[in-house]
Amino acid sequence: MKSRILLALVFASSTLFAQTQPVLVAMKKPTLRIGKLSFKDLNQNNKLDKYEDWRLPVDIRVKDLVSQMSLEEKVGFMLISTTRMGGDQVFANGVQGGGPRTPITEGFNEEDLVQNTNMFTRKPLEAPNMSAAGTTKGVTQFHLRHFILRANASPEIMAKWSNNLQALCESTRLGIPAIVASNPRNHVTTDASVGLSVGVTAFSKWPGELGLAAMRDFDLTRKFAETASAEWRAVGLRKGYMYMADLATEPRWGRVEGTFGEDADLTSKMITEIVLGFQGNKLSNTSVAMTTKHFPGGGPQVDGQDSHFDWGKFAHYPGGMFSYHVKPFKAAIAAGTSAIMPYYSAPKGKEFEEVGFSFNKAIIRDSLQGKLGFQGIINSDTGPIEMMPWGVEKLSIQERYQKALTAGVDIFSGAADPTTLIEVVKKGLVSEERINQSVAKLLKEKFDLGLFENPYVNVEEAVKTVGNKEAVAAADLALRKSIVLLRNDDKRLPLAKKTKVYFETYFQSGRNAGEAIKVSKPTYPSLEFVSTKEEADVVLLWLVPTSGGLFSSQGSKIDLNLSKNRIDVNHVNEVLNAKPTIVAINYTNPWVIEEIDKGKASSIIATFGTTQEALLDIVTGAYKPTGKMPFTTPVNQAAVEANKSDVPGYMEGPGYGLFAFGHGLSY
Repeated sequence: MKSRILLALVFASSTLFAQTQPVLVAMKKPTLRIGKLSFKDLNQNNKLDKYEDWRLPVDIRVKDLVSQMSLEEKVGFMLISTTRMGGDQVFANGVQGGGPRTPITEGFNEEDLVQNTNMFTRKPLEAPNMSAAGTTKGVTQFHLRHFILRANASPEIMAKWSNNLQALCESTRLGIPAIVASNPRNHVTTDASVGLSVGVTAFSKWPGELGLAAMRDFDLTRKFAETASAEWRAVGLRKGYMYMADLATEPRWGRVEGTFGEDADLTSKMITEIVLGFQGNKLSNTSVAMTTKHFPGGGPQVDGQDSHFDWGKFAHYPGGMFSYHVKPFKAAIAAGTSAIMPYYSAPKGKEFEEVGFSFNKAIIRDSLQGKLGFQGIINSDTGPIEMMPWGVEKLSIQERYQKALTAGVDIFSGAADPTTLIEVVKKGLVSEERINQSVAKLLKEKFDLGLFENPYVNVEEAVKTVGNKEAVAAADLALRKSIVLLRNDDKRLPLAKKTKVYFETYFQSGRNAGEAIKVSKPTYPSLEFVSTKEEADVVLLWLVPTSGGLFSSQGSKIDLNLSKNRIDVNHVNEVLNAKPTIVAINYTNPWVIEEIDKGKASSIIATFGTTQEALLDIVTGAYKPTGKMPFTTPVNQAAVEANKSDVPGYMEGPGYGLFAFGHGLSY
């Protein structure tokens, strides 16, 4: 890396403070020497400005930098948009995955992405929206410094790209570094979708979020967060759009897979360990800043419909459990989460104004900031201004910005062009002082993370860190601990050595028609895998139901029966009737299994995003099952439809649950 690296691990005497010289890395700007100390001259005025002086308290540095920023620089700083690496076509043609697959490189993608239709509802937008700007244009003309990276690339390529981006930012007038965020990258997921989870990556592979909760191992949860944090930092990712503190109280909701289950106490403990693991006790140069979402909880959606869509715009609280859903966010605040993201939903009822949570002053100013005392960053979800203006549809786009800023939003996700927001300020709809308040919060996060001193990463270390042996070993343990034994009525498990096993996975993605069934014959020391059911002593049948992913929603009634979620129940019942069968089911929602639960399903295992190897270790007893259910599964679809959306399954009363929250057997 062509850079000047200044290392001085000595204590310096100063009229202000005595501090250790931090590591400074400058690629585009000169440095200043004051005695034995070094500083970046980021604005190249040949003097040490307060914002360049790492000895000063952060609030003094922030105040100085805000005073030097133009209105255009401030407003650009308040947008966070998708950024794309060279060759990345994830949103080409205005749709997710809309372009041809090309190799991703460390270069910049200089193409603007302008959407004319809502990528979620597929309806025309009121006005074209630039959801991503060409990288150079975004940094130098729009003054963008917050980015969401959705590309899946190698650690080497990601690290090189990150360094290139930071060098571009450093070359600008004030040399303000970028912060790059991502959705989760460390989980085995079924319905990985752009904006929710990146899916399979080079990073260590842990259970899905439900699986982490099923472990009931908070030390290992902390280990996960610390491990993932190190991997992220190594490639230049310093902000997480995660994790969800939402509660899975509405079993039909399409985002249950990203939660830690239905229980507020369990979720609070998980969120605490996650935040402390990624961030540490306070933000520093060894932190990944967390964005906890989605306040005040996206779980209680009307009929389970999601508020990415106009048919799912409302959340409601028929059980009077609003405070229950807020509890995990209290835990996140206590742990020091850097940012909180409100959801799109509008609360249905008389208690609050029926406008989306990003526009809702009672939710953000009065509740989150006032009652709960949160003083961090309020980050809107992607696109409430342009695409999901629930309850404020009749307001102009400028008026929506005004209402959201009045409600307390500090940074807007989903737009790359700051022109409209600049006009909001110039017209006097919002004061520049209000803008300064948000910019100060956003700058503080960057200073706390040490990005002004060193935003660059070591490419060789990135390759060594991501997916290293220690990380993989810890993840492998978690994958096993996440699996739940639900039934073992015939004591069929664990399987005896030399058992002949027919191993079939049923996963109809909808993308590969006719390829739902996959027969596996892995090399496993204690079992003999065969090609047909007829040869087998026992069948291992792993069902992977799927609704098709959140963004396949059409607004129709949501049914949790297996047959409605791409499982051929006739085939499953044929297998159950033909041979002794162990049924493993991957739960991304609390599926209703009534259609196959007819007396033959005596051996049932629950998975929540894991590997074949981990499942086999449970089946054989190489690892004894310890997992516990993170939610209650409904006994039938009628129970699903009768549920109160804000009430956890274990509180729904008798007759609701088949497998209860906390249920889990062992050998």
